[in-house]
Amino acid sequence: MAAQLSTPPYDVIKEGSSLEKLLRENHSSFYHATLGASPAEALENLRQQGVLIPDLEPCFYIYEQKWEGGERLGFFAAVEVSPYSEGQIIRHEKTFDEKVKGRIAVTQATGYTLEPIFLLTKSPIGVILEKVRAEAKPLYAFSSDFGGYNDLHGIATRVFRVPEASESGRALREAISQNPLYIADGHHRYHAALLSGQNHAMAYIVQDARILAYNRVIRGSIPFSKARKSLKLESTSEFATPPQHQFCLYSKEGSFLLKAEEVPEDVVGRLDCSILERELYPTLGVDHSMIMKKVHFDYYPEWDLATMKALVDSGEYDVAVALHPVSIEELMAVADAGLKNPAIVMPEKSTFFAPKILSGLILYKHALK
Repeated sequence: MAAQLSTPPYDVIKEGSSLEKLLRENHSSFYHATLGASPAEALENLRQQGVLIPDLEPCFYIYEQKWEGGERLGFFAAVEVSPYSEGQIIRHEKTFDEKVKGRIAVTQATGYTLEPIFLLTKSPIGVILEKVRAEAKPLYAFSSDFGGYNDLHGIATRVFRVPEASESGRALREAISQNPLYIADGHHRYHAALLSGQNHAMAYIVQDARILAYNRVIRGSIPFSKARKSLKLESTSEFATPPQHQFCLYSKEGSFLLKAEEVPEDVVGRLDCSILERELYPTLGVDHSMIMKKVHFDYYPEWDLATMKALVDSGEYDVAVALHPVSIEELMAVADAGLKNPAIVMPEKSTFFAPKILSGLILYKHALK
């Protein structure tokens, strides 16, 4: 049932998409808890079906994902929710109170943290996780079927249960207590936990992760056909992920490379997403209010370049922009700088961690302070 229950995270299920239709039609899908009209009722239905099973013993859950050409190994845990100023949970993106109202409503209606915050640690947890994987029998083992509509489709998943009181459980607890945790993905989920007064929140913790570029499709107030006259563009044969400090643009007029005119030294200013905001957005007549509106802006990971091209070809957007991905080192440099100055954060949608984490495998019943 784990394969039938689990879904991609709520924030990558686009309204009206083929993926949403597939999940909505599956009555055993966790989609009905994360995005349905009545999350509490959906959870109760899943409990009555025997799909959701309580585990009263404190445990960690090791989560293995394998795909063609790669794998990732991490674990689920409940982490203490503390203010950013304490430096235990370190962010790299700005958060907005308005964007978390929906998540707060869901957690308050259900009493559960439904989806994990994705955290990075500098602690050497890999040896512990590998030992459990080699010796334990998996609690779940399956491959996801999302009809090819999401990059989690076809990924092989295994989950291993590790009681906190066990030797491996104690070792994991000790290891992650040695260093602060960096938010990789799920800033607004953590922010929702802060604002709702939770003691702990569910997290997925890894030592290493793969970051893809988070690309943009744009319809600014100035058409690209007009804006291109003031840009130093080079024609290119394909729309593809570019080298660092370059941008690949696709329009009905063809594909082009745009090279950064200036790369500052500061940790935020030198990021390609920051350079893009300074050097391209004004030329397209894009201001920050447009970035928050789907009619002007939308985001796609680099594996979905074909969809971006189709949106431009259809006229829904004017230009598609592919970026070079942010590195883990760049992310941590911004996060560490933000400890000294909270104003230092990345622009919105700077990173896309892949693959995402399946929702529905583990839930956490939280308590309030």
